[in-house]
Amino acid sequence: MPPVANIFRMAAKRSQSAGRKLRTDAQRNRERILEVAKQAFTRSGANTSLDDIATQARVGAGTLYRHFPTRDALLEAVYRTEVEKLAAAERELSEKLPPVEALRAWMLLFVDYIAAKQIIAPALNTLIGGPSKVYEASRAQVQGAIHSLVQRAIKSGDIRGDLDPFDLLRALIGVSNVASSPDWQQSARRLVDILITGSRPGK
Repeated sequence: MPPVANIFRMAAKRSQSAGRKLRTDAQRNRERILEVAKQAFTRSGANTSLDDIATQARVGAGTLYRHFPTRDALLEAVYRTEVEKLAAAERELSEKLPPVEALRAWMLLFVDYIAAKQIIAPALNTLIGGPSKVYEASRAQVQGAIHSLVQRAIKSGDIRGDLDPFDLLRALIGVSNVASSPDWQQSARRLVDILITGSRPGK
């Protein structure tokens, strides 16, 4: 029989291993809830049943509320997660694709971000103090990402040197703001190709 000290060490290791597994499972649950919530909010609006989201994410309602105690907390988390994905995508796409293709792929992701924001933004206005703090933090990340992608494409010679990165974002946002039909996303995706073509250096 092992000494008492060894027994305690073994028990501690089992406890640490269990703790890591719980943390990993909890993180997976959180990520799954956020992905399902984004799809549900975009598809059915910000008033989608949270219990339905929990069911679709294959977690109990208690698990959802443990991560996100209120609807506003879930909405804000979805919004922040989309912004973080955009920022991370800039780095990943830059490593994997030629400059202009990385820019195009990121702009297509930005269209999806706008779609989620259109649904989530009105609900965020109900937060105490409004959504300004949330938007301020996200704006810096989004602008930083598009600036890096455009500068890389300019350096490679694929894009004109006088291009303002934010003009590309304004054009895509403009399509979403004036769109009156549910297929505005398709129009925005087509616009991405038009913008990329128009940004090429003149012959």
